[in-house]
Amino acid sequence: MFRPTPRERAVVTERPADRYGTAPRKTSRLLLIIVGAIVAVIGLGVAYLGYQQYGPQEIEPARIGYNVVDDSTVTLDFKLTRQDPNQPVVCYVRALDPDNIEVGRREVLISGSDNETVRIETIIRTSARAGAANIYGCSENVPGYLRAG
Repeated sequence: MFRPTPRERAVVTERPADRYGTAPRKTSRLLLIIVGAIVAVIGLGVAYLGYQQYGPQEIEPARIGYNVVDDSTVTLDFKLTRQDPNQPVVCYVRALDPDNIEVGRREVLISGSDNETVRIETIIRTSARAGAANIYGCSENVPGYLRAG
């Protein structure tokens, strides 16, 4: 069996600098740490913005269903969950024709209640036969003309 001598082992473990380069510099390691920190900070920023945009909202409407009554009427059944159930909310609902063109719209005032989640059924008058109805959006900024007395 072949066994290299200590001198032969030293020759084998040496790396020719012209072929493999020299040992890594400390500046490249520092640069790698800085770049890693910057990437981590950017990642945290993107995660925060995503949470703000797609995380739990103060007002969350959800369509339960709709019923096309006739050529000028559709009913929309939806629920509304809000963090502050005492706060009045306005929801904008709309009716769409089969081509997704809006044919009716309505503002619905949901007054304060004891429950975080409430179920609402509303009627939307349309200018043509609706193919669907949905919630366009909800807001705590209730217009003055919708506020009670």
